[in-house]
Amino acid sequence: MTTTATEHPATTLKPTGDPEPVIQAVISSITSSQPPETWLSITLRKPCGCIAIHYAWTNGGADLGDHIDLLALAGPLDAADWLHITSTHAQTSHRGHIKIHAHPLRPILADVQAGVRCPTDLRDDLLTYSMSLHRTVNLAAADTGQTPQPGMPRWIGVGPTLLARKTP
Repeated sequence: MTTTATEHPATTLKPTGDPEPVIQAVISSITSSQPPETWLSITLRKPCGCIAIHYAWTNGGADLGDHIDLLALAGPLDAADWLHITSTHAQTSHRGHIKIHAHPLRPILADVQAGVRCPTDLRDDLLTYSMSLHRTVNLAAADTGQTPQPGMPRWIGVGPTLLARKTP
């Protein structure tokens, strides 16, 4: 069966130079294919060669992620624990050049409630790297008059409220 132009009139597409509608459509498509209560970290390559990371949550994920963050911040959990817990449950996939890290939030909640901590050897490696990074940050802070925060950074977050928060 063939279709004629009158059955499906042509739509004229005009370039706008604004990639945001396309990016949002891609993120929406990815989000709709994931199970409920999932946090997504979506890495998109830009034409300039850099990357952009977008966060999205499926049904129930935003509220559950914010709840997990409150529990983690109330406890002793920090960035090393966040790295360990979230990477343990991450499911990585690709759509062309798009990298998708899907994090089911219920297992992350269970780990936070159980007080799971980053293994000592990984924490030591992160602290070694962190000290090197802190030296660089301290030099930059001296040039700009800012005061860097000492120690391991706080829990990074799995909910929109904490991930969107800017630290002073």
